[in-house]
Amino acid sequence: MQTKSQQNSLILSLWSKSAECGVNADVEKHLELGKKLLAAGQLADALSQFHAAVDGDPDNYIAYYRRATVFLAMGKSKAALPDLTKVIELKMDFTAARLQRGHLLLKQGKLDEAEDDFKKVLKSNPSENEEKEAQSQLTKSDEMQRLRSQALDAFESGDYITAIAFLDKILEVCVWDAELRELRAECFIKEGEPRKAISDLKAASKLKNDNTEAFYKISILYYQLGDHELSLSEVRECLKLDQDHKRCFAHYKQVKKLNKLIESAEELIRDGRYTDATSKYESVMKTEPSIVEYTVRSKERICHCFSKDEKPVEAIRVCSEVLQMEPDNVNALKDRAEAYLIEEMYDEAIQDYETAQEHNENDQQIREGLEKAQRLLKQSQKRDYYKILGVKRNAKKQEIIKAYRKLALQWHPDNFQNEEEKKKAEKKFIDIAAAKEVLSDPEMRKKFDDGEDPLDAESQQGGGGNPFHRSWNSWQGFNPFSSGGPFRFKFHFN
Repeated sequence: MQTKSQQNSLILSLWSKSAECGVNADVEKHLELGKKLLAAGQLADALSQFHAAVDGDPDNYIAYYRRATVFLAMGKSKAALPDLTKVIELKMDFTAARLQRGHLLLKQGKLDEAEDDFKKVLKSNPSENEEKEAQSQLTKSDEMQRLRSQALDAFESGDYITAIAFLDKILEVCVWDAELRELRAECFIKEGEPRKAISDLKAASKLKNDNTEAFYKISILYYQLGDHELSLSEVRECLKLDQDHKRCFAHYKQVKKLNKLIESAEELIRDGRYTDATSKYESVMKTEPSIVEYTVRSKERICHCFSKDEKPVEAIRVCSEVLQMEPDNVNALKDRAEAYLIEEMYDEAIQDYETAQEHNENDQQIREGLEKAQRLLKQSQKRDYYKILGVKRNAKKQEIIKAYRKLALQWHPDNFQNEEEKKKAEKKFIDIAAAKEVLSDPEMRKKFDDGEDPLDAESQQGGGGNPFHRSWNSWQGFNPFSSGGPFRFKFHFN
């Protein structure tokens, strides 16, 4: 006959076993469902099932192993590694888990730890395939050890090209080794290949937690390349990790100041305030005089401002300075070509447009500019209304009217008595009147500026000839002092 105490103990024991069976049943259910989801490629759902299995039975090595498998399939090797380690702790002879962990350690560049796993696999009575794989990986790890030693020796001796060659081979295997990527980045910097260095440092910033040093170096490299916006973005990442980082904060203040100046200058250009924009870019050069890239970019934009502001002499000077440093700078070539057009230096404009087109043959602006320059060159060999009035191509309407009045008085045929001189004056007078008519009319002037003579029958498809090609008699009695057309008032010279 059992005592009451013994009966209670038995009940508790039976309840405990019953509960354990229930838990195990739930775990097995999660494992089985997770396995099916994994096979179907539904990784997120499979992961949820294996999370539940681990929570239900923290000592179930199968649950950890399958969860690690899903992490690996999702490309989350960092998350898989602790699970594989837990599997090995729970079941020391699970060679598949140890082999998989060795693979991950090798990729991370943890060669000593990887070798230890491969050696233990070989000692644990593995299958034929496991033995073959472990031996192969062990040989590979030994080779990486040798290459790493050679890379470090080359780096220490300043032979960066050789060091890069060794590191290239190692990183084909040890793809997740942040330190080796940082070392190769340093070699690239020494060899003057900053963009390759940035690529390695970006990888290192992701492979190593809180890697402020990588973000700082990336920001500095972008800054030196003249990419102030990306430099600002990267240094902010550094300060997110450590707001008290002294070097990042000092660099942040410098790049932010420069960035603000450039943004302000570009806004002024968009608003057509070219003089103010030029002043801003001059400040950029003063703010960062030690990095040539900012001087070149600033001068490139100043060249653009002068060209758009129709200051051709200044534009040609500054654009030429840019092109001395960067002969293939398409922007400077286009802006100088436009300035040459204003200066009526058509051959020079054509040469710049053709050079720009060699480097960017799909640029419509270059193509249109070249066609315009060629038309203007051809036009300049005929009648040039600007030259007839003696004004610049960017002359205002008031200047055109003023020049016209002066020349109309000078060449009025009534001023000449000699028949030969009178005929010459008549021809000159008609050209002056034609020039005034074309250049004082916005639509006609635009046609002429685009290389088409609105009074030339040849350039007018189906046109009816030049209305100014008429006798002097039909021009008798117009007023050259009128601001309108030439046929308003009678005007005779005594």
